[in-house]
Amino acid sequence: MNDAGVVLDALGEVNRRRLLQLLHEQRESTVSGLVAASGMRQPQVSKHLKVLHEASLVSVRADGRHRHYRLDGRGLQSAHDWFASFEDVW
Repeated sequence: MNDAGVVLDALGEVNRRRLLQLLHEQRESTVSGLVAASGMRQPQVSKHLKVLHEASLVSVRADGRHRHYRLDGRGLQSAHDWFASFEDVW
């Protein structure tokens, strides 16, 4: 599992957070679906998805020539655990 720093760095970019929101709403999407929904260009979406995948925030499955992306809880869990360490302050 990735440490929280990698996850938080990935989440620091607004377009990546938007892609995560879209994947949460849609459950699963291709790059072209995310391009249409986000208004970003294909190279931007692909670049952001790579970062999100490396942070274990999204998973990918191949289906022929298409790649389908969905949320991956591993990265979210590491960020949650890090934030939970400050729970006594809340």
